[in-house]
Amino acid sequence: MLNANAANRLDRLPVSRFHKVMLVAVSFAYFFEFADINTFATTAPRLVDLWGVTVDHIAYVTSLSFVGMFFGSLVGSWFADRWGRLRALTATTVWFALFSFASVFTWDVVSLGVCRVLTSAGLSAMTVVAVIYINEMYPSAVRGKYQAYAIVIGICGTPVTNLIASAVVPANDWSWRLVYLWGALGIFFLLFVRRLRESPRWYESKGRHDEADAVLRDIEDQVAAERGQLAQPAPPAPVVPIAKAPLSILLQRKYLGPTLLLTVLWVTQTIGFFGYSSWAPTLLAQEGFSVEKSIFYVALTTVGAPLGSFLASLVTDRFERKWCLVAFGTVIALCGLVYGLTFNPVLIVVFGFLVNLFERGYTALGYAYSPELFDTRGRSLGTGVSYGLGRLSNAVGPLVIAGLYSGSGYRSVFYFIAGTWLVGAVVLAVFGPRTRQARLDATHSPAEAASR
Repeated sequence: MLNANAANRLDRLPVSRFHKVMLVAVSFAYFFEFADINTFATTAPRLVDLWGVTVDHIAYVTSLSFVGMFFGSLVGSWFADRWGRLRALTATTVWFALFSFASVFTWDVVSLGVCRVLTSAGLSAMTVVAVIYINEMYPSAVRGKYQAYAIVIGICGTPVTNLIASAVVPANDWSWRLVYLWGALGIFFLLFVRRLRESPRWYESKGRHDEADAVLRDIEDQVAAERGQLAQPAPPAPVVPIAKAPLSILLQRKYLGPTLLLTVLWVTQTIGFFGYSSWAPTLLAQEGFSVEKSIFYVALTTVGAPLGSFLASLVTDRFERKWCLVAFGTVIALCGLVYGLTFNPVLIVVFGFLVNLFERGYTALGYAYSPELFDTRGRSLGTGVSYGLGRLSNAVGPLVIAGLYSGSGYRSVFYFIAGTWLVGAVVLAVFGPRTRQARLDATHSPAEAASR
C-alpha cells in the first residue's frame, strides 16, 4: 500500500452519525474546559473575605496559571504527535478533571494556586489537541463549521458555571468548593472514548498505513450503512512518513511566519479575553458592587458566548476567516471599552454580553484558522507553540492589569484591553494569509489535500 489516501477518503464523506458523535464528545470536553477555565475568577471574590486574598494574590495565581497553560500546550502538542490525537485528547481531559477535583480540598491560596496551575496546564493541552483532532477528522469543506459547532456547545460551560457560581459561592463558607467539583465532571469524557477513532491522517503521517486504512474502513462502513454508497475518493498522492518534528523547524521560513502571526493572534486574544473574564467579578466587587451582584452580572454577560460561536459557524466557511477575525476583534475592542466606562448595571450586562458574543466567535474562528497555516508536519507543533506563547503572555497580563488598577484606576484596565484587541486586528489585517481559496482548492487537488 502506497498510502491510505486518508485526506481524500475523509474529505468525500458526507456528515453522518459518526461525525455527530465525535462532535458531541469534543463538545463535552470543551464544555468542562470552558467551565473550569474561569472557576478561580468566580470564587476569588469570596476568598477575599474567607482567606484574606488580595488583588495581588489573584494576579499571581492567574499569572502562574497561564505559565501552566504554556507548558501544557507544548506537552499536549508533543503528546499528540508522539502518541496520537485521541490518546492525547483523553489524557489531557482526564488530567484537568483530576486537578479540578483536587482543588475542592485546598486549604489556602497557595494550595489552590498549585492546583490551578496544574489544572490550567491540562485545559490548554486539551484545547490544542481538540483543535488538531477536529481539523484532521472532518471534511475540509465543513471543518470550520464543526469547529465552531463544538464551541457553540462547549462554551455553554461558561454561563452555566457562572450562574451556578452566582448561586452557590455566596451561600456559606464552604460552598465555593462546589464550583471546582463541577469542573471535575469532565472526567466523564471517558464514556465517549470507545465511540471515537484515532486520526487516520496521524497514522499515515507516521507511515502506519495499514492502521490508517483499518480506521478509514471502519469509518466508511459506519457512514455507508447510514448514508448509502459513498463517492469514490480522489486518487492518492504520495505521502512521505513524517519524522518527529524538532522545535527548530519553526525557525524555517515556511513555518516561522505563521508561527509569529498566530502568536500575535493568541497573545492579544488571551490578554484581551482573560482581561475581561478573569478580572470582571473582582474589579466590580472592588468598585462597590456586592459579591452576589458582581458574579451575577458577569454570569449574564456570558450568555452571549454560545451565540457568538454560533455566529462564527455561519460565517467561517462562507467568508475569508482572516477578515472575519479582523472584524470581530475590532467590535470586541469597541464594546469592551464601553463596558469598562460605565457603572450602569444594564449597560454592563449589554456590552459585556456583546464582548462575550464576539469574543467567543473570534476564538472559534481562530481555532479553525490556526491549523490551516501549517502542513501536517508542522501543524501540531506550530499550533501548540503559538497557542502556548499566547497563554504564557498572560503570565504578565494580570500583573499589568493589577498595576494599572492600583495606579490609574478601573477604567485604565479597559483602555489597555481594548488596545490589545485592536493591535491583534491590525496585525491580522496586514500580515494574515488568506486560507479560503486553499480550502476550496484542496477539495479538488489530491496533492494539496494530502499535504494539508
